[in-house]
Amino acid sequence: MSEHKGKIRLVIKNYPYKYRDYSHIAAEATLAAGAQGKYWEMHHLLLVRGTKLDRKSLIDHAAKLGLNVQQFTADLDSMKHGNEIERDKKLALDLDLYNTPTYFINGRMVIGNRPYEHLKKIIEEELANVAK
Repeated sequence: MSEHKGKIRLVIKNYPYKYRDYSHIAAEATLAAGAQGKYWEMHHLLLVRGTKLDRKSLIDHAAKLGLNVQQFTADLDSMKHGNEIERDKKLALDLDLYNTPTYFINGRMVIGNRPYEHLKKIIEEELANVAK
């Protein structure tokens, strides 16, 4: 993003894995943290501490990030962002997606966690195509 400021945008969709017990609440936690300006910080914590995704652990993570824990807990318990998560899940099903992460770079699907250089190459190819 920093290398191509103003030329690309990042759109993130939630696709909680249906066979993981806490994936839906973890998606809710990132969005609840995002409502307080700490989406990426929560996202990082969940990747680092992926085995601790239960409600209590998520609330502990929110406290560590300095979030308003009362608001975070209310958002989490009410599933405030549930409609957005369900909409994203439907989109994934409509696109026949089953793997995370899956990236779309100007319509090109890239499946799996790929090295930075791989993604950069595709982005630069697509930017070159747009410039033509």
